[in-house]
Amino acid sequence: MALRAVIERGVARAWAAVERFAFAPASAAPLAVLRIGLASVLLLQAGLVAPALFELYGRSGILQAPLLDALGGPGLVRLGWLIDRLATLGIGEVPVIVVVGASYVLALAALLAGWHTRMAAAGAWFSHLMLMMTADSTNYGVDQFANIFLFYLMWMPAGAALSLDRRLGRAPVGPTSAARLALRVVQIHLCIVYLTSGLGKAFGEQWWNGDAIWRTLNLPDYRQYDFTWLARYPWLAVVAGWMVLLIECGYPLMIWPRRTRRLWVAATVALHVGIAAFMGLGVFGAIMAVLTISAFAVRANPRETAIRRRTDRGSGTADIDAGRRRLVIREDDRSQSIPQRKLSPLFEEQGSGEKEFTCNNALSREHHSRQFVV
Repeated sequence: MALRAVIERGVARAWAAVERFAFAPASAAPLAVLRIGLASVLLLQAGLVAPALFELYGRSGILQAPLLDALGGPGLVRLGWLIDRLATLGIGEVPVIVVVGASYVLALAALLAGWHTRMAAAGAWFSHLMLMMTADSTNYGVDQFANIFLFYLMWMPAGAALSLDRRLGRAPVGPTSAARLALRVVQIHLCIVYLTSGLGKAFGEQWWNGDAIWRTLNLPDYRQYDFTWLARYPWLAVVAGWMVLLIECGYPLMIWPRRTRRLWVAATVALHVGIAAFMGLGVFGAIMAVLTISAFAVRANPRETAIRRRTDRGSGTADIDAGRRRLVIREDDRSQSIPQRKLSPLFEEQGSGEKEFTCNNALSREHHSRQFVV
């Protein structure tokens, strides 16, 4: 029986830890920053691509129709398939490309504003997928990342903050478990991405001896400035390669602790700013920076909520510190802190309206009950 009780307590503690990690109510602000940042960068990319729209996606563009179809992604979600089907109705290629492109831009604009957020994310994801699969030969990592996180936004409560949906009363108010779960999905996804990228680099020699940095900065496809002077200081390329390995391999370990989180967010953003500046991959650098900032640099825990206390000895103040999950009581010249385990009903009911709670003051020897009104 003793062993069974120990196992049951262990399972209960493990499940409580899972609930705190994955389902504790959280603000939708990080998801809103992800929504706004991703939509903004993709709108900028759309503006850059617009002048070459027909050359990239038209059947008579840079790649002719047979070659475009052969190199396009598998499946039916391609402009060529849509153009061929609508041609039987007398609709030409130009209006189809224009409508799809305009639909993509309008969906991104709605996503940016948070207007019918989930529908806007679905429209942006589908039109982006169609364009991406049509010109598959022009895609690189940023397109896959953008499409994945547009897909995530279809299911996340990203319109619950900083949005028209919130202002119009169409989005939930306050922290939710759905926001926490969605945030964890983004965070874990990024940790996997950076870890696999870092380990892939670490298994080769080019990132240890500086050759990868040298090639990246001097290949004609990526060269933005003259870095041939690095040949005189090869140790700089070696150190730069080591720093990239450290940032990417250390990402899933150092991004979670509070003491190192800001440092790693700053280092990761600096890495992608460098990619944008020295390789010319501005859209890639901007999107990756947005992902890390929204996932780890924006406050997700509910802010402290002031509550009023009623006792026969007079009034006082108390704050629920939801981040540390403690109740801090301040009365006269005294300050007391009570952990969550002694006040679990208070935390469970937080944010659900005005309620009374009675709890024992475990930090004084009076052991009298106190009432709180939220």
